[in-house]
Amino acid sequence: MTTHKYAQLTPEERQEVTKNFLIDSWSYSKVEAFARNEKGFEMTYIYREKMRFSSTTVAGMAYHEALRHFFTRYQQGEMVDIVALEAVAFEYIDELHFNTWKVQKTTPTVEDCQQKAIKTSTALIRNFYAEISLYLEEVAEVLSVEYKLTEFLTINGVDVPLPCSMVVDLVIRAHDGRIIIIDHKSKSAHSEEQELRLSIGKQAITYVNGYETNTGSKVDEVWFIENKYSENRDKSKKQLNLFAVKIDKDTRRLYEALLYEPLRRMIQAVSDPDYVYLINEADNYIDKAEIHNFWCKTQIAEIEEFNVPAHKKELISKRLKKIRDASIATVTPQVIRNFKRNASEFIQYDLSNTDMTTQEKIEHVLRTFGIVSKVAHTLEGHSSATHLIDLSAGTSIKSVHARRLDIANAIDVRNVRIMNDLMVYQGRSYVAIESEKPRTGMLMWDASKQNGMRIPIGVNNFGDTLYWNFENQSTPHMLVGGGTGSGKSVFIKSTLEFVLTNKDVNVVIFDPKHEFKQYASPTVSVYNDIEDIEVIAEMMVDEMNDRVKSNSHKWTFVIFDEFTDAYMNARSGKQLDVHEMVLEGVFKNGLPKMKRKVAGKKNSLQENMQMLLQKGRSSGFRIMMSTQRADAKVIDGNAKVNMPVQVCFLVNRSVDSRVILDEIGAEALTGHGDGLLRSPEYPSIERFQAFFKE
Repeated sequence: MTTHKYAQLTPEERQEVTKNFLIDSWSYSKVEAFARNEKGFEMTYIYREKMRFSSTTVAGMAYHEALRHFFTRYQQGEMVDIVALEAVAFEYIDELHFNTWKVQKTTPTVEDCQQKAIKTSTALIRNFYAEISLYLEEVAEVLSVEYKLTEFLTINGVDVPLPCSMVVDLVIRAHDGRIIIIDHKSKSAHSEEQELRLSIGKQAITYVNGYETNTGSKVDEVWFIENKYSENRDKSKKQLNLFAVKIDKDTRRLYEALLYEPLRRMIQAVSDPDYVYLINEADNYIDKAEIHNFWCKTQIAEIEEFNVPAHKKELISKRLKKIRDASIATVTPQVIRNFKRNASEFIQYDLSNTDMTTQEKIEHVLRTFGIVSKVAHTLEGHSSATHLIDLSAGTSIKSVHARRLDIANAIDVRNVRIMNDLMVYQGRSYVAIESEKPRTGMLMWDASKQNGMRIPIGVNNFGDTLYWNFENQSTPHMLVGGGTGSGKSVFIKSTLEFVLTNKDVNVVIFDPKHEFKQYASPTVSVYNDIEDIEVIAEMMVDEMNDRVKSNSHKWTFVIFDEFTDAYMNARSGKQLDVHEMVLEGVFKNGLPKMKRKVAGKKNSLQENMQMLLQKGRSSGFRIMMSTQRADAKVIDGNAKVNMPVQVCFLVNRSVDSRVILDEIGAEALTGHGDGLLRSPEYPSIERFQAFFKE
């Protein structure tokens, strides 16, 4: 195999070659997009404008995710059942950003889009299982699943100066030794074989060249397996169709020649910053209103309004300035803005393209569903805003909750939280809608916020500091939940720093993840090993009982980080048995016969902590228990009764929020210390920003 000349360059030399290209790499999908609609290519791959996806497109993406899960497990010798695959697809759909969805006449709301995507992905997965032999009867070995690679390729004898990036769905070795690349496709109708023979070879040869260059293995065939989600008119059960491309010498030459022509034109375009990308009005894959709106944006917008990568910003900025200067010389910005406003009217419910305020967008989207309302007040917090909604008489409050995803879609955020209880503000009741907002910095830790034994935990959207009052017997212990990046650990450390300003408090930290070692001191004890944690928990129970008997009181603050995992790793069952040697008789020689028997049972770590939570409040114990994993078996009703102060930061799923707070909402937070607090000291759940301590 001839060595690619660009692959031999040093990273610095490659950077010099590629620095004047508007994109970093090419792929078959980019070549196809350029050939189909140049303006759509420019919008998606140069300016990185986000595209909205129809429910059927999302269903296909969820189906791909399910097959990735299936074949990864199959490669490991496991067979995943259909229920587990459907769960993978549903989770993929649930976690999509709400502004990803493209609402249409048949799916006018985000919820409609989700329901259709779930229905379609279910059909695809069931078709796959019904005809699974089409995949598995040839498989001797699964070589790769979702194989990602970036390589410099030679196409039609020409070394392409940009690397090619791709993801190969599946690579198998057949029983006869053939190496086969398989690409999964979801379709509303099967493609005609004649059409496939003309069009599919360019994609096949891209995969073949990339995989062979990366692995050194020779590919024999490429299979495209179409899964048709719509039912056959003749009610037959054959929903999967396999089209095989045999990779021989002649096939390689033919398909490389067919690929090279559009690839060459695309490479020439992205190497010329003055190239004019044309709109293909007949392209059914691109929303016409979206692409005209993008055109307007390039005529009047600054580079900061686009999501271009930092290392391409200067190059694309020069291109954008030329476009704007040429445009303004012939057409005034006001004319373009008017055209943009007219174009946006054709984008259903896509309020991100209008000049409306956030408050007006909320009112508008609710009105489209027959809910007459007004945003009476907006309270700007540190990382979120609270919009107080005044509803017209006779409007069902439940109807506002049902439009949560549509509100998020309208104001272009990942999610919104609608409070279960009404909020009373300036003597009136309102429905409160909370949404994320751009951050201007961190809420820095401030020692002046400390108020005796009232520990500051953050600031709410009203600008009020929220406290955890150690002296209030109704709020003795705190449960803290949150996923990775949510700000949970920083919150614990900032709370600890406030506690440490009071010299009368003893601190014990159970730290199985080794995150608090720097706090070890004469007044702060840090324990990492599970065996040490078990021993100290047992000793604290004894100390608590002594305090109760002697009617003594002193402050002990206990932090137990990742307690659910610690409970799982602690001793249990027979490991807790206490043994002693018991006299069973005497031997003939008169010596005593002893036998080791179970004389009792120690309390488990969970049981000892439960006793501290239940009885420790009156003797000065204050406990903060934190976890990344919201396990309903551990965080049950009894646990939450003993930890009446509950804080939850960003979690992945609404069910995790429900486990910790008894209601959804934490899945809509923004991370980095944006949290929810439930406490007997406050009438309803409070949204707040936690303090940051370096």
